[in-house]
Amino acid sequence: FRLKLMAEGELKDMEQFFDDLSDSFTGTEPEVHKTSVVGLFLRHMILAYNKLSFSQVYKLYTALQQYFQSDEKKNGIDESEMELTNTEELEGKMENEELDVPLREEDISCSGPLSQKQAEYFLSQQASLLKNDETKALTPASLQKELNNLLKFNPDFAEAHYLSYLNSLRVQDVFSSTHSLLHYFDRLILTGAESKSNGDEGYGRSLRYAALNLAALHCRFGHYQQAELALQEAIRIAQESNDHVCLQHCLSWLYILEQKIFDSCVLLEHSVNKSLHFGLPYLASLGIQSLVQQRAFAGKAANKLMDALKDSDLLHWKHSLSELIDISIAQKTAIWRLYGRRYFVSFELLAKRCFSCTSTMALQQAQTLLSMNSLEAVNVGVQQNNTESFAVVLCHLAELHAEQGYFAAASEILKHLKERFPANSQHAQLWMLFDQKIQFERAMNDGRYHIADSLVAGITALNSIEGVYRKAIVLKAQNQMSEAHKLLQKLLIHCQKIKNTEMVISVLLSIAELYWRSSCHTIALPVLLQALALSREYSLQYLASETVLNLAFSQLILGIPEQALNILHMAIEPVLAHGAVLDKGCAMFLVAKCQVASAASYTAQKKTEALESAILNLNEAKTYFAKVDCKEQLRDVLYFQARLFHTLGKTQERNKCAMLFRQLHQELPAHGVPLINAFK
Repeated sequence: FRLKLMAEGELKDMEQFFDDLSDSFTGTEPEVHKTSVVGLFLRHMILAYNKLSFSQVYKLYTALQQYFQSDEKKNGIDESEMELTNTEELEGKMENEELDVPLREEDISCSGPLSQKQAEYFLSQQASLLKNDETKALTPASLQKELNNLLKFNPDFAEAHYLSYLNSLRVQDVFSSTHSLLHYFDRLILTGAESKSNGDEGYGRSLRYAALNLAALHCRFGHYQQAELALQEAIRIAQESNDHVCLQHCLSWLYILEQKIFDSCVLLEHSVNKSLHFGLPYLASLGIQSLVQQRAFAGKAANKLMDALKDSDLLHWKHSLSELIDISIAQKTAIWRLYGRRYFVSFELLAKRCFSCTSTMALQQAQTLLSMNSLEAVNVGVQQNNTESFAVVLCHLAELHAEQGYFAAASEILKHLKERFPANSQHAQLWMLFDQKIQFERAMNDGRYHIADSLVAGITALNSIEGVYRKAIVLKAQNQMSEAHKLLQKLLIHCQKIKNTEMVISVLLSIAELYWRSSCHTIALPVLLQALALSREYSLQYLASETVLNLAFSQLILGIPEQALNILHMAIEPVLAHGAVLDKGCAMFLVAKCQVASAASYTAQKKTEALESAILNLNEAKTYFAKVDCKEQLRDVLYFQARLFHTLGKTQERNKCAMLFRQLHQELPAHGVPLINAFK
């Protein structure tokens, strides 16, 4: 009778029913005891009903009416004949036919009071998977479909809107992510969740953090003007509410925006000090990491940077900041890769006895991060540490192996990256860029310039500066000097403007090589000296060594090979110790050229010894070039060796080198550039 009364009556009848249920527990002799089975069930039902929003209550009442009417029409029975055994079957029919909610295990049904917990579990599970192991989460399309089903029945579900925001970020959808983020904070305010947990301050807190998150979103997509406007709004509201924590977050984002315009080191230092003062270790550590990165690009002493990272590590372990521990190790890997071999003041006694190899130390830091386990608890079967730091470190490992000629190992690492970070994941662009760069270098080494040129478009889409630089390299290899020079000049101006010193030096070295190929040897010298000054100013020792090798080559083609040899002996050690295999081969080839040029003024016996020493160096260079399959350089080495064997009267060795040269020459026809006019 009560069910018929509610179905044929009004919404207030259902509300009255739940009020009456509450009264059944009151009085000296209550109808139902709270601790009984029926009492526990009724209390659970009342509690779930009280948590429903107005729209949920209305949809529950509508579903109840449809359930009662469909039962009467189909079975023609009254309420007195209804049995409890039919309840589950009828409820399942209502969920499938009336509400169109799928009943798969991973899906969420929002048809009754119990659906709230199921929905919360689903959302928390997917959010955890997105953070720790994105491959185990639903695909972006599937997850969005499930979220739309949830929001269709319960549009005020704030957490579902936030997960939709995270899902849109996975596919770089700026419109959908902005839409979901705004809806999340709107529902958060409308449902009163913030006000209940934070008192009267909850409404304003939601507004200022909504503006702050919107600024972060615009900054992520490169919309810096919109981000600045949203950040100003967040700062204004936070100042009115005297919210120092929110202001500190705003200050951190203000640094990120301001560094696009000018050097904001002072602003960042102030942010770190304030974060420590207000007890915000996570924010303080992020500030220290950013400060280290900024000072590394500014050429500060590496030992100071390592000391700063050591201090931040103390914060990480003290507060169990697992994610920042990973970032710190990845930062150290990048510093070793950037600076090159150098002494550290804190290890002065050790440094007097041995040298530190950049690639070895970078490899050690990378292995440290990969062997770590997350401090956060995750479910069994979920991979840990699927973060940006891990993606960066794995990309560094792939690049290190490729530089040393271990292309099979680099391919295995990239294959693992593709499995761990699928193409639709947010960190996939990292391995995509490194994969394209490694393929480009292999194509250039093999003389397949048309393939290298086809890869430029992909590199440019992921990193415009790298793409333009590699386009200029292809044009230079194809002897299109004027086009390459125009591109390099434009890139040089742009990199100087944004203070990308490492790329500026690389561009200057390429411009110097263009001058050599155009027989403008004296013009190349000032360009090389500028590159050397920059590399020493910013403590980029490996680039400094490479620049010195280019200077030695300039002296060789200007007719002073003895001076070139003296410079080579000072600069070649860092290259042979931890340089790329291709650079090692080029360095040994240059040494052989200088030895042959210097031997012209020697006595007969001394000249023979010098030529034999040059042949040994050429053999070593040939080994390096063969390791990276650099056929053009191999051809040049074989030509040089054949000439030297002919001079020494070794006919058999000469003929062997000549035969190998001919095979490569037929495969890679020359472009008419003299052999002496190219360092690489």
